[in-house]
Amino acid sequence: MAALSEAARLLRQGGLIAFPTETYYGLGVDPFNAEALQRLFAVKQRQPDKAVLLLVAGQEQVSQLAAEIPAVLQKLMNHFWPGPLTLVFPGQASLPFLLTGGTGTVGIRQSPHPLAACLLSAFDCPITATSANRSGAPPATTAAEIQKSFGSAIDLILDGGTTPGGAGSTLVGCDQEQQVHCLRAGQVPFGEIRKVVSGK
Repeated sequence: MAALSEAARLLRQGGLIAFPTETYYGLGVDPFNAEALQRLFAVKQRQPDKAVLLLVAGQEQVSQLAAEIPAVLQKLMNHFWPGPLTLVFPGQASLPFLLTGGTGTVGIRQSPHPLAACLLSAFDCPITATSANRSGAPPATTAAEIQKSFGSAIDLILDGGTTPGGAGSTLVGCDQEQQVHCLRAGQVPFGEIRKVVSGK
């Protein structure tokens, strides 16, 4: 698909794209490109202390972002990925401040949306997936909404039709005792997550 190749090329050059996920459209840049991240925050009008979530093509890319992979989060990855579950890991010390919002942690998930998965495969690197909206505005579920909101501020929109919307991804982290905590309710009920953790 020519649009996927073009999207990957733009990302490598520091571009900003929009693409569909299993919840809403996301805004994607190369997370290791500081200038691209600054542009993303400026376009979204997002505060610099608010971290952005990331998508990976598969579990093998998590180590590019996470300093360690706690066993309990590994268990959740194995069960729920790809799916609308974002896991919060200790971040690599080298990650840009804007990625972590100064928290030292990084939120990651693997999207089951076929177009998002193909984009990750074409780019061969994690990408940001913060929702496609100005801060405080509703997230976009169509390419037309993104075009109306951002216009030429976005280099490319991968049109995957209307996304489901509704609840976003569930956000889960863990403490040093491997106890999981729900940081944001979402599509995966926290009760299901606790069942997987406990093995019941």
